[in-house]
This record gives sequence, structure tokens and C-alpha cells, in this order.
Amino acid sequence: MATKKTTTKKTADKVAKNAKATNTKAANRVEDAMDTASERVKETADKTRERVEGFVSQAQERAKEAAEHANEIGTQTVEFHKANIEAMVESGKIAAKGMQDIAKQNAEFARENLENASNAMQGMVSVKSPRDFFEAQNERTRAGFDTFVSQASHNTEAFMKLVSEAFQPISNRMSTAVENFRKAA
Repeated sequence: MATKKTTTKKTADKVAKNAKATNTKAANRVEDAMDTASERVKETADKTRERVEGFVSQAQERAKEAAEHANEIGTQTVEFHKANIEAMVESGKIAAKGMQDIAKQNAEFARENLENASNAMQGMVSVKSPRDFFEAQNERTRAGFDTFVSQASHNTEAFMKLVSEAFQPISNRMSTAVENFRKAA
């Protein structure tokens, strides 16, 4: 029985030794698997972080470009409207000056007409017969009509020229706007 105890003990020791070795190998394999999994998780996390950082960086760059573009468009819009206002002011100045010039010319016409009327009245006083009166009146009427047509024609030409000159700055801005729209399209 002693031999059997020894053999059983040797077998138990051998089984324990094998179990210990198997447990150690299993523990080493689990530890290796955990290390590998940990490295893969770390690599995946690093790659994900790099991708997220790249995405955020691209998003920031695009946002910056969009903001710069919006700022540029805003600046161009302000400059465009400023030039429009300047054209309107210039047009107003031209119209005001032109109206002053026309008013001065009409004041001169009124002075000339008053002188002519005064001279005609003096001429009417010196007539000797009704026939002379009607001839003088007829001549005065004809001269007055000719003066009216001449002055009206002059005023019409002056107004047409003034409208053309006053509209020119606005017309230039309209041409610029059309050109800008063509470039944008």
C-alpha cells in the first residue's frame, strides 16, 4: 500500500504540476489576449481621435473660409450700395445746378420779355390811327409768339440735356450692376 500511496502521490503531484503549468499557460494566453486587445483598442482610439481631429480641423477651415467669403460679400455689397448713393447724390447735384441755370435763363427771358412789353407799350402810345394800332398789336403778337416758341424750345432743349446729364451717373451705376450680375452668373 505504500507503493500505491507513493504512486498516487506522484500522480497527484504530476497532475498538480500539469494543472499549474496549464493554468500558467492559460493565464499567459489570457494576459497576451488582453494585451493584444488593449493595443488594438488603443490603436482604434488613436485612429478615431486622428479622424475626429481631422474632421474638426476641416470643419474649422471651411467655417473660416465661409466667414471670410461672407465678409467679402458683405464688404462688396456695402461698397456697391455706397457707390449707388454717391451716384444718386451726384445726379442730384447735377439736377440742382441745371435747374439753377435754367431758372437764371428764364429770369433773363422774363427780363427781356418785360423790356419788350414795355417798348411795345411805348410804341402803342405813339400810334395815330386804329389801323396803326392793330398793325402794331399784330406785330407785337407775332414777335411775342416767336419769342415764346424760341424760349420754349430753348427750355425744352435745356431740360432734355439736364435730364440726360443728371441720369448719367445712375446709368453708369446700372451698367456696373449689370456687369457685376453677369460676372456673378
